[in-house]
Amino acid sequence: MEMSHDAMTAPVSDWVPPSYTEPSRFAEHDVTVGTGPLAVSGTVSVPNGPAACPGVVLLAGGGQFDRDATSGPNKPLKDLAWGLASRGIAVLRFDKATFAHGDFAAAPDLTMTREYLPYAVDAIGLLRRHPAVDAERVFVLGHSMGGKIAPRIAAVESSVAGLVIMAGDVQPMHHAAVRVITYLAAMVPDLVPPSTVEIFGRQAALVDSADLTSSTPAAELPFGLPASYWLELRDYDPVAIATGLRKPMLILQGGRDYQVTVDDDLTRWRAGLGDRPEVDIRVHDADDHLFFPGTGPSTPADYERPQHVDPAVIGDIVEWVGRARA
Repeated sequence: MEMSHDAMTAPVSDWVPPSYTEPSRFAEHDVTVGTGPLAVSGTVSVPNGPAACPGVVLLAGGGQFDRDATSGPNKPLKDLAWGLASRGIAVLRFDKATFAHGDFAAAPDLTMTREYLPYAVDAIGLLRRHPAVDAERVFVLGHSMGGKIAPRIAAVESSVAGLVIMAGDVQPMHHAAVRVITYLAAMVPDLVPPSTVEIFGRQAALVDSADLTSSTPAAELPFGLPASYWLELRDYDPVAIATGLRKPMLILQGGRDYQVTVDDDLTRWRAGLGDRPEVDIRVHDADDHLFFPGTGPSTPADYERPQHVDPAVIGDIVEWVGRARA
Protein backbone atom coordinates (compact mmCIF):
# COMPACT_ATOMS: atom_id res chain seq x y z
CA MET A 1 0.00 0.00 0.00
CA GLU A 2 2.10 2.82 -1.34
CA MET A 3 0.03 5.80 -2.20
CA SER A 4 -0.28 7.39 1.23
CA HIS A 5 3.16 8.96 1.49
CA ASP A 6 3.55 10.23 -2.06
CA ALA A 7 1.51 13.38 -1.58
CA MET A 8 3.38 14.30 1.61
CA THR A 9 6.90 14.40 0.21
CA ALA A 10 9.08 17.49 0.58
CA PRO A 11 10.97 19.26 -2.21
CA VAL A 12 13.79 17.10 -3.50
CA SER A 13 17.27 17.84 -2.17
CA ASP A 14 20.61 16.45 -3.27
CA TRP A 15 20.97 12.70 -2.88
CA VAL A 16 24.25 11.46 -1.42
CA PRO A 17 25.32 7.90 -2.28
CA PRO A 18 25.18 5.47 0.65
CA SER A 19 28.45 4.26 2.11
CA TYR A 20 27.94 0.76 0.74
CA THR A 21 28.13 1.92 -2.89
CA GLU A 22 31.35 2.02 -4.91
CA PRO A 23 30.64 3.94 -8.14
CA SER A 24 34.03 3.01 -9.58
CA ARG A 25 32.86 -0.60 -9.77
CA PHE A 26 30.08 -0.02 -12.33
CA ALA A 27 29.02 2.18 -15.23
CA GLU A 28 25.56 3.49 -16.15
CA HIS A 29 23.80 4.20 -19.43
CA ASP A 30 20.29 5.24 -20.35
CA VAL A 31 17.76 3.06 -22.17
CA THR A 32 14.22 3.43 -23.47
CA VAL A 33 11.66 1.03 -21.99
CA GLY A 34 8.48 0.36 -23.92
CA THR A 35 7.58 1.55 -27.40
CA GLY A 36 5.64 4.34 -29.04
CA PRO A 37 4.42 7.56 -27.43
CA LEU A 38 4.15 5.98 -23.97
CA ALA A 39 7.76 4.75 -23.81
CA VAL A 40 9.74 5.78 -20.73
CA SER A 41 13.38 6.40 -19.88
CA GLY A 42 15.47 4.07 -17.77
CA THR A 43 18.99 3.54 -16.50
CA VAL A 44 21.11 0.38 -16.56
CA SER A 45 23.88 0.02 -13.96
CA VAL A 46 26.45 -2.49 -15.22
CA PRO A 47 29.28 -3.88 -13.06
CA ASN A 48 32.77 -3.65 -14.50
CA GLY A 49 34.39 -6.91 -15.57
CA PRO A 50 34.23 -9.48 -18.34
CA ALA A 51 32.06 -12.12 -16.64
CA ALA A 52 28.35 -12.45 -17.43
CA CYS A 53 26.62 -11.18 -14.31
CA PRO A 54 23.10 -11.65 -12.95
CA GLY A 55 20.60 -8.88 -13.59
CA VAL A 56 17.70 -7.34 -11.68
CA VAL A 57 14.79 -5.24 -12.98
CA LEU A 58 13.47 -2.84 -10.32
CA LEU A 59 9.77 -1.99 -10.00
CA ALA A 60 8.69 1.01 -7.93
CA GLY A 61 5.61 1.07 -5.74
CA GLY A 62 2.19 2.56 -6.36
CA GLY A 63 2.12 6.23 -7.30
CA GLN A 64 3.77 8.44 -9.89
CA PHE A 65 7.40 7.54 -9.19
CA ASP A 66 10.53 8.19 -11.19
CA ARG A 67 13.17 5.51 -11.75
CA ASP A 68 14.72 6.22 -8.34
CA ALA A 69 11.41 6.13 -6.43
CA THR A 70 12.30 9.62 -5.23
CA SER A 71 10.62 10.40 -1.90
CA GLY A 72 11.63 13.79 -0.52
CA PRO A 73 15.44 13.75 -0.31
CA ASN A 74 15.57 9.97 -0.65
CA LYS A 75 16.00 7.68 -3.64
CA PRO A 76 15.51 4.11 -2.41
CA LEU A 77 15.61 2.47 -5.85
CA LYS A 78 18.83 4.30 -6.64
CA ASP A 79 20.23 3.02 -3.33
CA LEU A 80 19.31 -0.49 -4.44
CA ALA A 81 20.66 -0.08 -7.97
CA TRP A 82 24.00 1.35 -6.89
CA GLY A 83 24.30 -1.04 -3.96
CA LEU A 84 23.69 -4.11 -6.11
CA ALA A 85 25.82 -2.88 -9.02
CA SER A 86 28.68 -2.28 -6.59
CA ARG A 87 28.42 -5.98 -5.69
CA GLY A 88 28.37 -7.45 -9.19
CA ILE A 89 24.68 -7.36 -10.17
CA ALA A 90 23.43 -5.43 -13.22
CA VAL A 91 20.30 -3.38 -12.52
CA LEU A 92 17.70 -1.75 -14.77
CA ARG A 93 15.35 0.83 -13.28
CA PHE A 94 12.91 3.05 -15.17
CA ASP A 95 10.46 5.89 -14.77
CA LYS A 96 6.88 4.77 -14.36
CA ALA A 97 4.60 5.72 -17.21
CA THR A 98 2.30 7.47 -14.73
CA PHE A 99 5.28 9.69 -13.83
CA ALA A 100 6.44 10.31 -17.39
CA HIS A 101 3.05 10.77 -19.06
CA GLY A 102 0.33 12.77 -17.38
CA ASP A 103 -2.28 11.68 -19.91
CA PHE A 104 -1.53 8.04 -19.13
CA ALA A 105 -1.80 8.66 -15.38
CA ALA A 106 -5.22 10.25 -15.94
CA ALA A 107 -6.51 7.56 -18.32
CA PRO A 108 -10.04 6.46 -17.39
CA ASP A 109 -9.17 2.82 -18.14
CA LEU A 110 -5.91 2.69 -16.16
CA THR A 111 -5.18 -0.59 -14.37
CA MET A 112 -2.25 -1.94 -12.38
CA THR A 113 -1.53 -4.36 -15.22
CA ARG A 114 -1.38 -1.57 -17.84
CA GLU A 115 0.77 0.51 -15.52
CA TYR A 116 3.38 -2.18 -14.90
CA LEU A 117 3.26 -5.28 -17.07
CA PRO A 118 4.33 -4.16 -20.58
CA TYR A 119 7.16 -2.06 -19.18
CA ALA A 120 8.43 -4.79 -16.90
CA VAL A 121 8.39 -7.37 -19.69
CA ASP A 122 10.26 -5.01 -22.02
CA ALA A 123 12.82 -4.21 -19.30
CA ILE A 124 13.41 -7.92 -18.67
CA GLY A 125 14.09 -8.42 -22.38
CA LEU A 126 16.46 -5.46 -22.50
CA LEU A 127 18.48 -6.79 -19.58
CA ARG A 128 18.52 -10.37 -20.91
CA ARG A 129 19.91 -9.11 -24.22
CA HIS A 130 22.60 -7.00 -22.58
CA PRO A 131 26.03 -8.41 -23.45
CA ALA A 132 27.26 -8.15 -19.86
CA VAL A 133 24.29 -10.03 -18.39
CA ASP A 134 23.62 -13.75 -18.00
CA ALA A 135 20.27 -14.05 -19.78
CA GLU A 136 19.27 -17.04 -17.63
CA ARG A 137 19.72 -15.09 -14.39
CA VAL A 138 17.53 -12.02 -14.72
CA PHE A 139 15.34 -11.41 -11.67
CA VAL A 140 12.48 -9.01 -10.90
CA LEU A 141 12.62 -6.96 -7.70
CA GLY A 142 9.38 -5.19 -6.85
CA HIS A 143 8.75 -2.82 -3.96
CA SER A 144 5.27 -2.40 -2.49
CA MET A 145 2.83 -2.48 -5.45
CA GLY A 146 5.81 -3.47 -7.60
CA GLY A 147 6.06 -6.53 -5.36
CA LYS A 148 2.32 -7.11 -5.56
CA ILE A 149 2.42 -7.40 -9.35
CA ALA A 150 5.78 -9.21 -9.56
CA PRO A 151 4.19 -12.71 -9.50
CA ARG A 152 1.94 -11.80 -12.45
CA ILE A 153 4.94 -10.55 -14.40
CA ALA A 154 6.80 -13.82 -13.77
CA ALA A 155 3.70 -15.78 -14.77
CA VAL A 156 3.60 -13.93 -18.11
CA GLU A 157 7.35 -13.76 -18.74
CA SER A 158 8.63 -17.27 -18.04
CA SER A 159 12.29 -16.29 -18.52
CA VAL A 160 12.30 -14.55 -15.11
CA ALA A 161 14.78 -16.42 -12.93
CA GLY A 162 13.13 -15.47 -9.65
CA LEU A 163 11.49 -12.70 -7.63
CA VAL A 164 12.52 -10.37 -4.83
CA ILE A 165 9.40 -8.97 -3.18
CA MET A 166 10.04 -6.05 -0.84
CA ALA A 167 7.07 -4.96 1.29
CA GLY A 168 4.70 -6.52 -1.23
CA ASP A 169 1.14 -5.77 -0.20
CA VAL A 170 -1.40 -8.59 -0.12
CA GLN A 171 -4.26 -7.10 1.90
CA PRO A 172 -6.72 -5.58 -0.59
CA MET A 173 -5.46 -2.05 -1.19
CA HIS A 174 -8.74 -0.31 -0.38
CA HIS A 175 -8.83 -2.09 3.00
CA ALA A 176 -5.16 -1.22 3.58
CA ALA A 177 -5.93 2.41 2.76
CA VAL A 178 -8.49 2.58 5.57
CA ARG A 179 -6.07 0.90 7.98
CA VAL A 180 -3.22 3.26 7.05
CA ILE A 181 -5.29 6.43 7.19
CA THR A 182 -6.68 5.37 10.59
CA TYR A 183 -3.12 4.85 11.84
CA LEU A 184 -2.05 8.25 10.52
CA ALA A 185 -5.07 9.97 12.07
CA ALA A 186 -3.86 8.69 15.44
CA MET A 187 -0.16 9.43 14.84
CA VAL A 188 -0.37 12.78 13.01
CA PRO A 189 -3.87 14.15 13.69
CA ASP A 190 -2.88 17.62 12.48
CA LEU A 191 -2.35 16.16 9.00
CA VAL A 192 -5.16 13.61 8.94
CA PRO A 193 -8.47 14.74 10.47
CA PRO A 194 -11.19 12.21 11.37
CA SER A 195 -13.20 13.29 8.33
CA THR A 196 -10.49 11.83 6.08
CA VAL A 197 -10.90 8.44 7.75
CA GLU A 198 -14.64 8.63 7.10
CA ILE A 199 -14.06 9.48 3.44
CA PHE A 200 -11.67 6.55 2.95
CA GLY A 201 -14.09 4.21 4.70
CA ARG A 202 -16.91 5.28 2.39
CA GLN A 203 -14.71 4.91 -0.70
CA ALA A 204 -13.53 1.45 0.37
CA ALA A 205 -17.10 0.32 0.97
CA LEU A 206 -17.95 1.39 -2.58
CA VAL A 207 -15.05 -0.68 -3.96
CA ASP A 208 -16.39 -3.70 -2.07
CA SER A 209 -19.96 -3.22 -3.20
CA ALA A 210 -21.86 -4.45 -6.21
CA ASP A 211 -22.42 -0.76 -7.04
CA LEU A 212 -18.86 -0.44 -8.35
CA THR A 213 -19.00 -0.42 -12.14
CA SER A 214 -16.75 0.82 -14.91
CA SER A 215 -18.71 4.07 -14.93
CA THR A 216 -18.25 4.88 -11.22
CA PRO A 217 -16.49 8.29 -11.07
CA ALA A 218 -12.85 8.18 -9.96
CA ALA A 219 -13.55 11.04 -7.56
CA GLU A 220 -15.68 8.66 -5.48
CA LEU A 221 -12.89 6.08 -5.19
CA PRO A 222 -9.67 5.83 -3.14
CA PHE A 223 -6.74 7.98 -4.33
CA GLY A 224 -8.84 9.20 -7.27
CA LEU A 225 -7.93 6.08 -9.23
CA PRO A 226 -10.49 5.04 -11.86
CA ALA A 227 -13.01 2.25 -11.41
CA SER A 228 -11.05 0.08 -13.85
CA TYR A 229 -8.14 0.08 -11.41
CA TRP A 230 -10.26 -1.09 -8.49
CA LEU A 231 -12.25 -3.63 -10.49
CA GLU A 232 -8.97 -5.37 -11.32
CA LEU A 233 -7.39 -5.00 -7.88
CA ARG A 234 -10.49 -6.24 -6.08
CA ASP A 235 -9.97 -9.73 -7.49
CA TYR A 236 -6.15 -9.76 -7.60
CA ASP A 237 -4.38 -12.22 -5.28
CA PRO A 238 -0.58 -12.11 -5.63
CA VAL A 239 -0.04 -15.04 -3.27
CA ALA A 240 -2.31 -17.29 -5.30
CA ILE A 241 -0.37 -16.44 -8.45
CA ALA A 242 2.97 -16.89 -6.69
CA THR A 243 2.04 -20.38 -5.47
CA GLY A 244 1.79 -21.51 -9.07
CA LEU A 245 5.19 -20.24 -10.15
CA ARG A 246 7.71 -22.65 -8.59
CA LYS A 247 10.44 -20.02 -8.94
CA PRO A 248 12.92 -18.87 -6.29
CA MET A 249 11.56 -15.98 -4.25
CA LEU A 250 13.01 -13.72 -1.58
CA ILE A 251 10.30 -11.94 0.40
CA LEU A 252 11.55 -9.05 2.54
CA GLN A 253 9.53 -7.09 5.09
CA GLY A 254 10.26 -4.18 7.40
CA GLY A 255 9.14 -4.69 10.97
CA ARG A 256 8.32 -0.96 11.41
CA ASP A 257 6.36 -0.66 8.15
CA TYR A 258 2.88 0.75 8.79
CA GLN A 259 1.85 0.69 5.12
CA VAL A 260 2.54 -2.99 4.40
CA THR A 261 2.75 -4.89 7.67
CA VAL A 262 3.89 -8.17 9.15
CA ASP A 263 0.38 -8.84 10.51
CA ASP A 264 -1.73 -7.75 7.53
CA ASP A 265 0.46 -8.76 4.59
CA LEU A 266 3.47 -10.91 5.46
CA THR A 267 1.26 -13.42 7.29
CA ARG A 268 -0.49 -14.07 3.96
CA TRP A 269 2.79 -14.61 2.10
CA ARG A 270 3.84 -17.00 4.87
CA ALA A 271 0.55 -18.87 4.78
CA GLY A 272 0.79 -19.43 1.03
CA LEU A 273 4.52 -19.88 0.54
CA GLY A 274 6.16 -20.40 3.92
CA ASP A 275 6.64 -24.14 3.43
CA ARG A 276 8.24 -23.80 -0.02
CA PRO A 277 11.96 -24.65 -0.09
CA GLU A 278 12.48 -22.20 -2.95
CA VAL A 279 11.01 -19.29 -0.94
CA ASP A 280 13.07 -17.33 1.58
CA ILE A 281 11.16 -14.94 3.88
CA ARG A 282 13.07 -12.43 6.02
CA VAL A 283 11.98 -9.61 8.32
CA HIS A 284 14.20 -6.63 9.08
CA ASP A 285 12.72 -5.55 12.39
CA ALA A 286 14.13 -2.00 12.44
CA ASP A 287 13.11 -1.08 8.87
CA ASP A 288 10.16 1.00 7.67
CA HIS A 289 8.30 0.80 4.35
CA LEU A 290 11.27 2.11 2.37
CA PHE A 291 13.59 -0.22 4.29
CA PHE A 292 15.16 2.68 6.14
CA PRO A 293 16.27 1.51 9.60
CA GLY A 294 15.11 3.40 12.68
CA THR A 295 13.38 3.19 16.03
CA GLY A 296 9.89 3.87 17.32
CA PRO A 297 6.66 4.10 15.35
CA SER A 298 7.11 5.05 11.70
CA THR A 299 5.39 8.15 10.27
CA PRO A 300 5.49 10.01 6.93
CA ALA A 301 7.97 12.45 8.48
CA ASP A 302 10.58 9.67 8.36
CA TYR A 303 10.56 9.87 4.56
CA GLU A 304 11.52 13.56 4.68
CA ARG A 305 14.86 12.94 6.41
CA PRO A 306 17.80 11.90 4.21
CA GLN A 307 18.21 8.16 4.70
CA HIS A 308 19.31 5.07 2.82
CA VAL A 309 18.10 1.51 2.32
CA ASP A 310 19.40 -0.74 5.09
CA PRO A 311 22.78 -2.21 4.10
CA ALA A 312 21.63 -5.54 5.54
CA VAL A 313 18.87 -5.59 2.90
CA ILE A 314 21.44 -5.06 0.14
CA GLY A 315 23.44 -7.92 1.63
CA ASP A 316 20.39 -10.20 1.72
CA ILE A 317 19.62 -9.60 -1.95
CA VAL A 318 23.22 -10.06 -3.09
CA GLU A 319 23.59 -13.30 -1.16
CA TRP A 320 20.25 -14.65 -2.37
CA VAL A 321 20.82 -13.77 -6.04
CA GLY A 322 24.21 -15.45 -5.80
CA ARG A 323 22.66 -18.79 -4.95
CA ALA A 324 19.19 -18.61 -6.51
CA ARG A 325 18.55 -21.07 -9.32
CA ALA A 326 15.25 -21.52 -11.12
